[in-house]
Amino acid sequence: MARHYSTREFFRQVPNALLKRYFDAKGVLAGFNFAAMTEAKIDLLFDAWKVLPDTQRNAMDVEFRDIFELGCEKGFCAIRDEALWHFEQGTDPNAYSAFVDQLSALTNHFERAMVAFLDHGAFWKGATLFYHADTLTYWRKRKNLGHPVAAVDAASLAQLAQLISSYFHNTEGRGKNCVVEPFRRGTRDYFFAYPEDYSQNSPEWDSTGFAIRPHNPAFELIFVFSQSEGTLDLSCRGSKKATEPLQAMFTTAILKLPVLPPDPKDQRIYDLAPLMQRNFAFTYDLASGIDKVAVKKLRLSARFKKGERVNLEADTTTNANAVYDLLDRVGPSLPLHQYNVSQVELAVTMAAQGEKPAKTVTVSVSFPNSCSLKYDALDLNLRKMLSDSGIEPMEPTEPTEPDAAQPA
Repeated sequence: MARHYSTREFFRQVPNALLKRYFDAKGVLAGFNFAAMTEAKIDLLFDAWKVLPDTQRNAMDVEFRDIFELGCEKGFCAIRDEALWHFEQGTDPNAYSAFVDQLSALTNHFERAMVAFLDHGAFWKGATLFYHADTLTYWRKRKNLGHPVAAVDAASLAQLAQLISSYFHNTEGRGKNCVVEPFRRGTRDYFFAYPEDYSQNSPEWDSTGFAIRPHNPAFELIFVFSQSEGTLDLSCRGSKKATEPLQAMFTTAILKLPVLPPDPKDQRIYDLAPLMQRNFAFTYDLASGIDKVAVKKLRLSARFKKGERVNLEADTTTNANAVYDLLDRVGPSLPLHQYNVSQVELAVTMAAQGEKPAKTVTVSVSFPNSCSLKYDALDLNLRKMLSDSGIEPMEPTEPTEPDAAQPA
């Protein structure tokens, strides 16, 4: 669920000692008595904050928002992922474990994010970018790219930036300038590209008052390459027509391939049929942190009548079989043999760890091969659960009937 940022809420969530460290580093609020302030009773601090000059407050508010955003489980995963790469470049094999243990011992994710910001600035930018990528919901995948090593040298990055710039400048009249930044996350290479967008007029406030001011924003492209899988994921808002040219630019500049390999149609499909049975057993390792998995939604699509669907959804909080109880009630009125499972939603309960309470994660899986999971540490665990349970996409063993194969 999205969290609403406000400066007040930020001050409430972050321990007073860390707030003092932050403001001391900025050289402001030197006379404020943080020791006399009760945790989460932040009215006096907020009043002192409001009278700071706008230029100071605006710059700090940007940092507060980033820290607030990373104050969650996915934010902590992003911090760990970026930190791992940095520690792997060092000589101490125990440094990463010590770092994770240090942050894990803190009270909550807001405190972890603030400590990472204050004490581990080298990790911060990559962590914010990984977290941002994890929030995106639409990616275009290309497989069959082989297993070359992704080039991250300055010349290759400049070549990709130039190709992107030239393409958008010639086809859409934007993109005159572009910069590309690489990051390593586990076994995947991330490339964040920022071409120049169309100039815009924006209503803004500054020290001189309110005005409509022109500026040159950037738009964003994200490439994620998996050498082991030979796949490229691309996040690119807008028309699909740019997808293949951008994939070709990446393979030329970063993978050093002479041409973009052909894109065979992905024939893999999720095997959702077994989930019609209430006795289906999910398989997962106890070390994964998964406590239990329940099916909370089934979407049934008619095999022979395009567009006809039946959605069954129930609250599984107290009854893990609530959807199947509902299916038993409506089943007699439906010829279930004429329907395929085209989508499921799973409620995955992650066990409490130490002072961390248990939480429930929703996973959506749709026929033929669409899934809401991404590639951070938590979601990779959940992908493994799908694979171990026999649900993960697999090549069909025989041709699928045309009507039966297409959920509406």
